[in-house]
Amino acid sequence: MAKPPRVLIVEARFYADIADELVRGAAAALDAAGAAHERIAVPGAFEVPAAIGFAIDGGKYDGYVALGCVIRGETTHYDYICGESARGINHLALTRGAAIGYGILTCDSRDQAWARAAVDGRNKGRDAAEACLAMIALKRELGPDGR
Repeated sequence: MAKPPRVLIVEARFYADIADELVRGAAAALDAAGAAHERIAVPGAFEVPAAIGFAIDGGKYDGYVALGCVIRGETTHYDYICGESARGINHLALTRGAAIGYGILTCDSRDQAWARAAVDGRNKGRDAAEACLAMIALKRELGPDGR
């Protein structure tokens, strides 16, 4: 029988109220699955991949849940932050073999963000945690210890 997974939730705090709601959904999903989890905060979505990279180096966790929100403004800053945070997370998954659930919202408005963050709605924190758990299970199945 496999040991329960250890998961790190990395949350971007730029929109703290939305981050808290995403974390509520993620933590509930991890608790329901019997996964141990911890939570750390970074300033914004751009910093999430670096924090996960630091944690991978530490070797303490089986998987990671990336949470945050980027809301479109009047400049192209939105495009850079969204693209680079997604690229950074994908790079870690592909090159470091990290099991990561991606729950960084990229929205045009706070209303859109809340529709995707609300625990009683489409909470993408929950979805990201479930994706993380699925990737941990797949990694365990396909990895050297899963044979």
